[in-house]
Amino acid sequence: MNYLVAVLPDRIQAEAAYLALEKEGIDSTILGRGYKSADEFGLIDPNTQAKKQAQLMAYWLVPFGFFAGFTFSLITGLDTFAWAGEIGNHIIGGLLGAASGAMGSVFVGGGIGLVVGSGDALPYRNRLDAGKYLVVVQGSETLSRQATRILRQFEPENIQGYAG
Repeated sequence: MNYLVAVLPDRIQAEAAYLALEKEGIDSTILGRGYKSADEFGLIDPNTQAKKQAQLMAYWLVPFGFFAGFTFSLITGLDTFAWAGEIGNHIIGGLLGAASGAMGSVFVGGGIGLVVGSGDALPYRNRLDAGKYLVVVQGSETLSRQATRILRQFEPENIQGYAG
């Protein structure tokens, strides 16, 4: 399935493009105020992706951090917290390692989710937030080429095709 996304500056042009596509028998969707939202259409929210990625990384980084901190404390034999005793020092080392793993999952997992997880969805979301409209055509490559020809007459700000 191929996708074709055209960014149009206002509602009137978006509706005119939609009607021109409909006249040629091409189904399309308008995204913007008064039409489908980015979430309804399925554009990925980068903040949600970042949260999911951070949680996914935390599942293995926190236990690994605990194990690494406990092992480091055990191997080095450091007596950092005299009041905790030998086993207490190792457990505190494990807890500090687990906290480091949690911080790593937030910083690395969250950062990766914001940078990599969004793809082109973030610029499209920003354009929708700025009051622009998107006309999206889903279909074969031939249909995408035909829709591109039709949409170019409306002088879109941007027109981009994606192979699904």
